[in-house]
Amino acid sequence: MKREKKSFHLHMLSDATGETLISVGRAVASQYTMSQATEHIYPMIRNKTQLQRALDEIQQEPGIVLYTIIDKKIKILLRKRCEKIEIPCIDILHPVLNAFKSYLGIPTNLRVSAQHGLNADYFRRIEALDFTIEHDDGQSPNSLSDADVILVGISRTSKTPTSIYLANRGIKTANVPLIPGINLPDTLLGAKNALIIGLIASVERISHIRQNRNLGDDFSLESYTDRINISEELTYAKRICERFSWPVIDVTRRSIEETAAEIFELLSRFREGK
Repeated sequence: MKREKKSFHLHMLSDATGETLISVGRAVASQYTMSQATEHIYPMIRNKTQLQRALDEIQQEPGIVLYTIIDKKIKILLRKRCEKIEIPCIDILHPVLNAFKSYLGIPTNLRVSAQHGLNADYFRRIEALDFTIEHDDGQSPNSLSDADVILVGISRTSKTPTSIYLANRGIKTANVPLIPGINLPDTLLGAKNALIIGLIASVERISHIRQNRNLGDDFSLESYTDRINISEELTYAKRICERFSWPVIDVTRRSIEETAAEIFELLSRFREGK
């Protein structure tokens, strides 16, 4: 009998916004209350280059892989990599599509985002997702001023999954890591039209999540997960947010949805005050 896992990585890949996939993944993960899922969300996977980024992370942090991808070549590459590292890889729509096909006697017409009407709201969300992916983890700092929301925080404070969730609601979201000793980009401080929010979590939660990361042989996991170091990082992050009067959200006991709900409220006030 396999040893029970108290935490695991949940990788979710989609060739569209990923809403369907995320809902299913979270619904299933919520049934396993004794095991904490660390989410990795990869929307808009439509070519090999985009897939490779996800494969690299899956290789580093193996876990359960769920996907909704139409392109056969991309699906084959994904399944082969998962088979190689011996982790489950599940196409969540395949059994449902087969059931419909069998019952209706009609061939499946596979189309990306077929459930979404091509209206202004859909294109707004796609634009937000493209922006958010491009501005993940401090990337593309020169266009931070185009963001609606910028999330800042130390490593493993749910910046990326929260950003993806907001993007799925049409909010252009960037996230920037706060690292002691590394200067903040000037474009972050100059992003006057964006709501900048700090995300923090308890030392215990961050240490626990970091312990489940595989960062390579050259990385000091002991230093990365040390609670004293994490406490110092959090103190630095809080001081930065206080200095610039950025609101702070503690995500320790919040789901992504709960964190996003508070961000929406802050964003509404921010826009009203402009």
